[in-house]
Amino acid sequence: MTANLALNPTFLNRIQTITDNETLQQILEDIVIQNDVLKQRCSSCYPCTEEKMSLNPNGYKLSDRTGKLTAYDILPTTVTAVPETREFLLKIIDVLLDFVKASNDRNEKVLDFHHPEDMKRLLDLEIPDRAVTLQQLVEDCATTLKYQVKTGHPHFFNQLSCGLDIISMAGEWLTATANTNMFTYEIAPVFILMETVVLTKMREIIGWQGGDSILAPGGSISNLYAFLAARHKMFPNYKEHGSAALPGQLVMFTSDQCHYSVKSCAAVCGLGTDNCVMVPSDERGRMITKELERLILERKAKGHVPFFVNATAGTTVLGAFDNLNEIADICQKYNCWMHVDAAWGGGLLLSRRHRHPRFTGVERAQSVTWNPHKLMGALLQCSTIHFKEDGLLISCNQMSAEYLFMTDKQYDISYDTGDKVIQCGRHNDIFKLWLQWRSKGTEGFERQQDRLMELTHYQVKRIKEQSDRFHLIMEPECVNVSFWYVPKRLRGVPHDKRKEQELGKICPIIKGRMMQKGSLMVGYQPDDRRPNFFRSIISSSAVTEQDVDYMLDEIHRLGDDL
Repeated sequence: MTANLALNPTFLNRIQTITDNETLQQILEDIVIQNDVLKQRCSSCYPCTEEKMSLNPNGYKLSDRTGKLTAYDILPTTVTAVPETREFLLKIIDVLLDFVKASNDRNEKVLDFHHPEDMKRLLDLEIPDRAVTLQQLVEDCATTLKYQVKTGHPHFFNQLSCGLDIISMAGEWLTATANTNMFTYEIAPVFILMETVVLTKMREIIGWQGGDSILAPGGSISNLYAFLAARHKMFPNYKEHGSAALPGQLVMFTSDQCHYSVKSCAAVCGLGTDNCVMVPSDERGRMITKELERLILERKAKGHVPFFVNATAGTTVLGAFDNLNEIADICQKYNCWMHVDAAWGGGLLLSRRHRHPRFTGVERAQSVTWNPHKLMGALLQCSTIHFKEDGLLISCNQMSAEYLFMTDKQYDISYDTGDKVIQCGRHNDIFKLWLQWRSKGTEGFERQQDRLMELTHYQVKRIKEQSDRFHLIMEPECVNVSFWYVPKRLRGVPHDKRKEQELGKICPIIKGRMMQKGSLMVGYQPDDRRPNFFRSIISSSAVTEQDVDYMLDEIHRLGDDL
């Protein structure tokens, strides 16, 4: 099949018209990739003696008897089927453990990429009318992980949430097995108490005594909780009377580098995005606080009511930290609620070496978003929202549903969390974090943060040592490293806007090649000052200096001919 594929007219034409922009090596790699696609479509063309691939769906065999059973033949439907249930689950654990092993194997691909239409042909995603066998379900699990990106791989630098913390993963397995809701102590007593202890600890790290917190489904919802609490605190009658209770048009302020969820609060909560004022940032992505004050005064002059300022501690793209003390001074001067979105950068609160100056003044905020599933490495999702003032969450969100939150229960109902949140069903996101924190200790988390920053500084050093190949855009404040790759044809060319445009065109080509090859994942994006550039993220404890070197070397291998 490989020989026939090489004679495909498309590939022959590419070989016959090789230019400086495409090497024979790249064409051969594309042939291998297409060969893999055809191999999956027609596996009968390959001998059964071929070397077994990782997570081969056919490599996980149940016993003949158990393999032919369906879900109706095991627990809980068939109460006598404990051995069969155990056999099935142990086989699923084999699949999971092999994926863990592959995710930590540097010889494994980060991903096995296929375009959506090709992927559809590789998978059986149909929902059947009749139950499939347990053997088929095992194979479905293996197939699913075979084509899943290994976000825990040491060569995955693509997202803010990287890595596969084994202890946190074990906690998530237990959480799924317990399968409980987090709205009352009645049905989740241990988990509710864990949540109370961990969130209290996090508020103490922020610098508060007392207060209140909750785990939310992601940083976007955490920011929404802050907005709702701020409006309720400043205009408590809004809860019953809506906009009629407001003294005028409310206005909120945030950096133009903020997470988009802050702007979405204005849309979702009725302000309108025109009343979410985007404050200009400096070259490093930090809010210009003089501009914040100017814009507040400008809106006040129009009769508007400034009430909420979002400061970002770790922007998504550049990893910038706004000056919290300066923003706190302005909020105090104009009676605005100060919220800190530390969803990304919050982990550095744990590091005495890196906390200041990034978080100097954070204790002056009224609310803080902090996502342990980012720099702390807890498994997705694990997002927290913290308030300096106790009682705001319940006052703002309480609806007193008597069928759930009765006041005459036999225990202290202050431990019931359901009436503090806008959700009813709330996933248990605490156990994996509690278990992980126990496994490391606060000192271990501090070492982890320091190590991530150490690796980031190493990457910056290596980029500077290869200044002919790489252009560092700025010194990072977090683990975001922003840079361009400079191919051979542009080396020695003076750096100007025209050259930046050329470098920006190269980023998506290199990203496409790395995904097709499966060797590496690094993100790229433009911002309001620059065309596309690479932004690598080091938030995985698996990464070493050798992996950083591999990243830079692989980008060079993939892009030198461009």
